[in-house]
Amino acid sequence: MLNNLFKKKPKDSPTGKEANTAEYLGLSKTLEKNIALFKSIFENDETLVIREFQNKNLKAARCCILYIDGMVNSEIINQNIILPVLRNDLSVNIESDNLLNELMCKVIVSNDVKEKADINEIVGSIIYGDTLFLLDGYDKALIISTKGWQIRSVTEPDSAKVVRGPREGFTESILVNLSLLRRKIKNPQLKFRFKEIGERTHTRTCICYIGNLASMDVLSQLEQRLEKIKIDGIIDSGYIQELIKDAPYSPFETVGSTERPDVIAAKLLEGRIALFVDGSPFVLTVPYVVVENFQANEDYYNNYIFATMNRLIRGFTAVTSITIPAIFLSLVTYHQEMLPTPMLLSISSSRQNVPIPTVASLFIMLFIFDVLREVGVRMPTPIGQTVSIVGSLVLGQAAVEAKLVSAPVIIVTAITGITTLINMNFISATIIFRTLLLLGAAFLGIYGFLLCFIILYLHLMSIRSFGVPYMMNVTKAQNHDGQDAWIRAPWWMMTTRPKIIGGRDLPRQPQSKNEKG
Repeated sequence: MLNNLFKKKPKDSPTGKEANTAEYLGLSKTLEKNIALFKSIFENDETLVIREFQNKNLKAARCCILYIDGMVNSEIINQNIILPVLRNDLSVNIESDNLLNELMCKVIVSNDVKEKADINEIVGSIIYGDTLFLLDGYDKALIISTKGWQIRSVTEPDSAKVVRGPREGFTESILVNLSLLRRKIKNPQLKFRFKEIGERTHTRTCICYIGNLASMDVLSQLEQRLEKIKIDGIIDSGYIQELIKDAPYSPFETVGSTERPDVIAAKLLEGRIALFVDGSPFVLTVPYVVVENFQANEDYYNNYIFATMNRLIRGFTAVTSITIPAIFLSLVTYHQEMLPTPMLLSISSSRQNVPIPTVASLFIMLFIFDVLREVGVRMPTPIGQTVSIVGSLVLGQAAVEAKLVSAPVIIVTAITGITTLINMNFISATIIFRTLLLLGAAFLGIYGFLLCFIILYLHLMSIRSFGVPYMMNVTKAQNHDGQDAWIRAPWWMMTTRPKIIGGRDLPRQPQSKNEKG
C-alpha cells in the first residue's frame, strides 16, 4: 500500500501545508480532526467529497463519509450508507457501547465493509473507489466498497480477431478480467495473488495460476522478479513485460501477452502462469517459447489438418520474411551463376538505366513499406487501410516507371512485407534480423548471409524464459511436446500437457477416456 506516507515531512513541499500530515500517525477520536487530516492529505484535490450527517434520534451518531467523485457509485452511497443511518432509530436499535461496530453490523447495507485504523490502507482504499465512513468518538473507520467507475464494455479485441471462437476480450478493469477467466475455469485450484507495483501509481497486479498444474519454480521466479521492480508507475502491462523478461537486450519476447480470455485459460490449463495488470487489457504469460509466436487460438477450434497447415505457413513465412531480401541480394550481386540464365537475363534487363544499387534499393523500399505499415496502424482504420494500399501501389508503380528501382526489388519488397504481417507478434524481431541478414549479404554475399543466420540461431538457442529453453520445441519433441508445437495433433492424441514448461500433473485426459477413444 502507501508505505510510510505520513512518517516524515516532505522536503519539496510546494506550500509547506503538507507538513501537517506528519503530525497524524493515526486517526483521532475527534471527527473534526479526522476531517482536517484527510483535507490536508488530499489538499488541492477538488474531487474529494466530504459529507457530514447525523442521526436525528441519537446525537452521538455524528458521521462523515469521504470519497473520490467519479470513482464511486453514488446510488450505493445514498441508499446503502446515508439513508439507513439517517432513518434508523439508533437510540432503540443499538444494543452495545461500540456504536461503530453496531452501525457496521446492523445499519450499513453493504456486502464488503472493513474496519481499518491504518492511514496508508485507508488512503489507498479511498483512491481505489471505496468510501470512508468516520464516526465521532472513534479512532477507527469503516471502508465500504462503493466502486463504480466507468469501464469499457467486453468486446472482441481488434488485435486478435477470429472467424471461429469466443468473441470476448479483456478490458482495462482487472476485476472484470478476472471474472472473465473464472467463467472459463470453474475450479477451486484457480489461484489469485495480488500485489501492488509502482511507487506512485500503486498499480494492482494479480498472479494467476492453477495450483496443481503450474510449476512452483516458475512461480517463485516470477514473484522474485516482481519484488525487484522499483519504478514510479506502471501504466500498462508492457512496463512489467520489459522489466521481468529474460535476455533484456534481445528483440525476441520471452514473456507472452494476449487480450483473449480463452487463450489465457488454455495456457493456464497447460501449466503456465498469467499476470494481470489493472488498467491494461493485455495479460502476460510465462514461460513463453518461440513456437508460441506461430500458434493461434483458432488452431484449436478448427479441423486439426487445416490448423496444422496454417501453423506451418506461419512458421515458413516467419523465416522467409527474414531471409528473402538477403538471399535475393546475394544471388543478384555476388552469385549470379546460381540463377537460371533466363531469370538472370530478365533481372538484368529490368536493372537497365536504374541508378541506385540493388542493396540501396532494397533498404529504401523496405523502409518505405515499414513507414506505410506504421501509418496504417496509427491512423483511423478506414483511412489507414486506404493509405497503406494506395500508397504501396502508387509508390511502387511510380518508382519502377521512374527507373529508380527495378521491378524485382518491388516484388521482393511486397513478398517480404506481406509475410512480415502474418506474424505480428514477431514483427520487431523480424525487422531487426532482416536488416542484419541484409547487411551480411551486402558485404559477403551468401557467406555473410549464412554467418548472420548462424548468429541468429545461436542467439535463439541461448535464450531462456523463466528457466525454460526458448527453442526447446525445435530441439526436443517427445510425447505432447511434439504434438502441439509446429503441428496441431487431434485432441484424442494430445493426452498429456507440454513437458517443456515444467508443469505438474501431465495427464490431460483420464485413462478410461483415452482407451475409449
